[in-house]
Amino acid sequence: MALIQSMEATGAKLFKYRGQIPVLIFVLSLPILFFSNQNLYDSITITDFSSPVYVICTIVSVLLVIAGLALRAYTVCTSPKGTSGRNTTHQVANHLNTKGIYSVVRHPLYLANYLIWAGLLVYTMNAFAFIIVSLVYWIYYERIMMTEEAFLRGKYGDEFEEWASRVPAFLPKWSLYEGGMLQFSWKTFIRREYATIMSAIFTYTVLDYILYYLIDVRNAGKGACDSLNWLRPSLYLLIAYTIIALLIKLIKHKTKWLDATPDRD
Repeated sequence: MALIQSMEATGAKLFKYRGQIPVLIFVLSLPILFFSNQNLYDSITITDFSSPVYVICTIVSVLLVIAGLALRAYTVCTSPKGTSGRNTTHQVANHLNTKGIYSVVRHPLYLANYLIWAGLLVYTMNAFAFIIVSLVYWIYYERIMMTEEAFLRGKYGDEFEEWASRVPAFLPKWSLYEGGMLQFSWKTFIRREYATIMSAIFTYTVLDYILYYLIDVRNAGKGACDSLNWLRPSLYLLIAYTIIALLIKLIKHKTKWLDATPDRD
């Protein structure tokens, strides 16, 4: 089997678990936080936002996560039915999206997902973890993108080749933007993206508590641990959004307010 065919075959297998594998990669990367970057962690505090490096990384982290969530929302909420879906058993493309966000980048959802994960990794202030996880994500996404593009090439032929020849795969070229996709749907946003936001907030909370332990708790020493406040702002944020997510889920299952329209997934 040729190398490119082998990579496409691997991508087809990874495609089926593209919702679970990023989580597995993230979980497996957590030990890196405990065994690297200790000099920095020993020299700062995160309780009162008095450490410039922590403040800067937090701001950059929030901006990256918001950018990723916004890009996901725009892609999902302006794409026609049968595209940009959550199918895992097989490739689906009722249309070849070439307008809107797809006129500037061919894989906006994977770019959005990376921005979210990159933002969360920046929050850890751990360059080693950021580099290692980014490399693993690139290898993972590259194979899935190759598989998807092989499917689109086989289905749309010259139309796909023309689009792929001028639109970059992963780094947007904003000067190419063309309108023409569906109007943004807030109903679609609430129905399809509330779980993504929940995942981002939950992951941020986990990282926040890990950093709190590695920095403030461990540096405080045994005698001072009792005076530390374990009720972090991230926990309040998680609790508040969990209530919102449960309400959305209840509305989805008990009413028709958030039902999909014929032109959208």
